[in-house]
Amino acid sequence: MTQHFNSERPPVAELDDAHAARIAEEWWGIRGDVTTLPSYSDRNFKVDAGDDGCFVLRVANRMERAEWLQLENDAMERVAAVGLSGIAHVSKHGRTIETVQDSLDNDHLARMTTFVPGKMLGSRAGADESGWDTDTTKDIGRALARVDRALEGLAEPSASRRVRWDLMEASWIIGVSAPGVGPERQRLIQRAQLQFLADAKRVEEELPNTWIHGDGHPGNLLIGPEPGPARVSGVIDFGDMSHGPRIYELAIAGAYLLGGEDPFVPLLDLVDGYEEVAPLTDAEKHALFPAICMRLAVSFTISTLDSIEDPGNEHMVQYQAGVIRSLEKMLRTTPAEAVARLTRTELPERMSKDDVLSLRHQHLGRSLSISYDEPLEIVRGRMQYLFDKDGRAYLDCVNNVCHVGHCHPHVVAAAQEQIATLNTNTRYLHDTVAQYAKRLTTLFPEPLSVAHFANSGSEANELALRLVRAATGRRDMIVVASGYHGNTSSLIDLSDYKHAGPGGEGPPDWVHVVPCPDVIDGDEKDGQAFAAHVATTIQNLRAQGRKIAAMIVEPLIGCGGQIVPPPGYLRAAFAHVRAAGGLCIADEVQVGFGRVGRHWWAFELDGVIPDVVTIGKPMGNGHPMGGVITTPAIAEAFAGGMEYFSTFGGNPVSAAIGKAVLDVIEKDDLLANAQAIGGHLLSRFQAMQERFPVMGDVRGVGLYLGIEFVHDRSSREPAPEVLAQVVESARAAGVLLSSDGPHHNVMKIKPPMCWTIADADLCLSVVQRALEEHAS
Repeated sequence: MTQHFNSERPPVAELDDAHAARIAEEWWGIRGDVTTLPSYSDRNFKVDAGDDGCFVLRVANRMERAEWLQLENDAMERVAAVGLSGIAHVSKHGRTIETVQDSLDNDHLARMTTFVPGKMLGSRAGADESGWDTDTTKDIGRALARVDRALEGLAEPSASRRVRWDLMEASWIIGVSAPGVGPERQRLIQRAQLQFLADAKRVEEELPNTWIHGDGHPGNLLIGPEPGPARVSGVIDFGDMSHGPRIYELAIAGAYLLGGEDPFVPLLDLVDGYEEVAPLTDAEKHALFPAICMRLAVSFTISTLDSIEDPGNEHMVQYQAGVIRSLEKMLRTTPAEAVARLTRTELPERMSKDDVLSLRHQHLGRSLSISYDEPLEIVRGRMQYLFDKDGRAYLDCVNNVCHVGHCHPHVVAAAQEQIATLNTNTRYLHDTVAQYAKRLTTLFPEPLSVAHFANSGSEANELALRLVRAATGRRDMIVVASGYHGNTSSLIDLSDYKHAGPGGEGPPDWVHVVPCPDVIDGDEKDGQAFAAHVATTIQNLRAQGRKIAAMIVEPLIGCGGQIVPPPGYLRAAFAHVRAAGGLCIADEVQVGFGRVGRHWWAFELDGVIPDVVTIGKPMGNGHPMGGVITTPAIAEAFAGGMEYFSTFGGNPVSAAIGKAVLDVIEKDDLLANAQAIGGHLLSRFQAMQERFPVMGDVRGVGLYLGIEFVHDRSSREPAPEVLAQVVESARAAGVLLSSDGPHHNVMKIKPPMCWTIADADLCLSVVQRALEEHAS
């Protein structure tokens, strides 16, 4: 059952000691001396009845439900059986939970439990700044393992609970900001959030689950009076119980035990003690470090929010400073080093970054660019995250190639199974290849029903050029300004983004460039007006005795700056081309396969059907694949001439991978996800735009967005240097962004389709922090 968080502090009961004494006597028949006990969200009172015993009256906050208090009672009974807890007592009416009124006549649920004797570990004398001694820390681990073992099999209540400390729901802190938190602290918090999402949250379902106490800090652990090393004699306060990964029990406790310069000394003792009772899996040990960091981030966020309500609370200020110090200690260790220490293994030897750069400079062409001022050495990927050689996680905001997620397990399994069986070419029959062609073409509207396979988007666009020339017997092509279609010689000629840029020589005489349909920058303000340039170009060619073969266009113009053409542009442009006997090519290499959210293909946004569609990048989720989908008539015209054959295009391994990608898109409903997450991003960026004048136009469809950076919104003077600062600042926080557009002033966002709201909020918060730094 999913639990739901609440970021607000719950309303507590208004009670004094005298009122509590009356409740104890009226409902439980217990008379004694009453004193207030410390508590965060409830009201607890010690009731000392002398020879009749000692008890705790627990009056819950108004958000608590009886089902959950009964769960706590059941849990205490189980833990009492192993000697570490008290139990709930039955009232005069035969119940363990009663409804009582506070001094404001508000109803609150109340219980009477056994007072567990002992001294709070947190108040123990003798613990210096290096933390608890080894024996004590190990015993904390043993005690928590005994608690978790006792709670195994505890039934879940029917009602959900809102626990803002729960690590299962910790993503709520992402994007939460508070006044007075400087950029360095924000970056630490964001780093912790990202590592948790990538390393622990992502594998939650793979971790052993159980009920956990969920709040093993020194104030909830009691020690007995025996001389020598402290031993845990009791565990109190089950109000933060949760059901989820067992390792979160140690993560929560570990966050409070980070004394000394090396935080892994007490952590290893804690783990050793726990494993004496309940051995951990390697996966749990891998998840421990990011979970501890996230617990510290949650603690800091909650205390920051609480300090707004109580600004003069010096204890809160000191607590926040201590949490940040602990987080700084943890993040001085790389995730890879942390895993090695917690699993007691050696780090693998790797080349230094300088050595890799040296080899690259010696043996790779200088035309290959490297992202970021400080290059990243990425060695691993999983879904929407990339990891460097130190294990640091990065949120991928720009990789539309790994469409359903880096190293998606279903796609990887399909590739492994097929490549271990057979890989050959299309001169042999293979059912997987034929089935994939059928399944793929059914995603297109009629009459688009014939597929040709290639190895990349560039090969697909080259083949599309051959197809339209074979079908029309013509050569001339219409292209859009700032368009990009590939890296072959012919496609550089077709790509205004390349031939009009640095090193370009302009278009050849058979390529005719029409303005980019950018309603912000152009004089035209609607699709019909922009499409009129296509008609004018065709008329000018006709006057020269020339005829157009085809127009090739990206339905959303990528390198041009993530431009969304105005409605009706493709309809009108295609109508002009077809009236002149030409054909229409939609280049879906970047935006296909559901990225726009509402449709599988971006051309469908304008209600048109091209004659030829080219696909690539996301088709193989990182495996090199490309394709051309066309009509039977055009395919037949092409088949009458030179044979088309690609050694690797449409091989069985590629077909198996392609089918697996479609499986994931459909099973995980990634079109709906793109629409929901993309809509969230777009609305939040538009709201952010109101705060930061440097943000110009904000545009996009689904998970394909562009945000312009300008010095002046009226003139649209590009501000690429500001965007460069934002990109570098985000990279330092672990969020990978990039620039695009003719002036490199458009921040592009086109992430893997498996993004979540938490990923989107993390991206938004990092960008906002970077803009705040720039503005200051």
